[in-house]
Amino acid sequence: MDTLTQVVEPVLRWYDAHARVLPWREPDASPWSVMVSEYMLQQTPVSRVLGVHAAWMERWPTPGDLAAAPTGDAVRAWGRLGYPRRALRLHAAATAIAERHDGEVPSDLEALRALPGVGEYTAAAVATFAFGRRHVVLDTNVRRVVGRVLTGRESPPPSLTRAERDLAGDLLPDDEATAATWSVAVMELGALVCTARAPRCEACPVADVCAWRAAGHPASEGPRRRQAWDGTDRQCRGRLMAVLRDADGPVHVSSLGAVWPDAVQRERCLEGLVADGLAVRTSESTVALPT
Repeated sequence: MDTLTQVVEPVLRWYDAHARVLPWREPDASPWSVMVSEYMLQQTPVSRVLGVHAAWMERWPTPGDLAAAPTGDAVRAWGRLGYPRRALRLHAAATAIAERHDGEVPSDLEALRALPGVGEYTAAAVATFAFGRRHVVLDTNVRRVVGRVLTGRESPPPSLTRAERDLAGDLLPDDEATAATWSVAVMELGALVCTARAPRCEACPVADVCAWRAAGHPASEGPRRRQAWDGTDRQCRGRLMAVLRDADGPVHVSSLGAVWPDAVQRERCLEGLVADGLAVRTSESTVALPT
């Protein structure tokens, strides 16, 4: 298959016509705006991120602004995006940028990877989307599109494989700017068309060369796993965090029983929040967000 002609170019044309207008994609978006969006978009849909991202950028338009703020303010501003440890990691990254890089988000992949909370994906995404660099950017959407089109697999394997990375690398155009556009274009295709459930193959620019479609859309092997939520520690932690965010100061631990009656689980989750740095014991009987 001539992947440039049959896959890359059609996806680039599709993106040019169908890309969503998002603040972190605007021509004047700062690298910091891109970085904030990448933290927020981890396991959170765009629709929930938009408002929080806008408020965040208005309040802390530079890494230095966030670094100067208490960590508790970052956790509170994170609101209900979920996985609030991301707020702590973003605050730590902002502090490192202010201290090591004169307040400017670095463009170098290794410098990005050295920041707190920045893994392989986030480093590649920031370098690519903020600075137009040529890197393999593999999120779940990209892995799904590449896997379906080139290998006929419905869903990517649980862990990223070397074979997936090599396939994605083979698709990267040589030109740096085009490669950066391709990376966001294939991600957008996975988010809007080649979705995990109910993919819209009739709207896909590469449907005619898709191996998965040609094979009759075979299901992935093994049972589909559904993530539990009701009654889990995650749900309990979320309820406790909501109380702490909404409070003006320390909260008496007895009041947390109103949002989670299971005392053993509640105390376990509260201790977990304290251990993670998301809450602090202000006395023997009160707890609050960190300062």
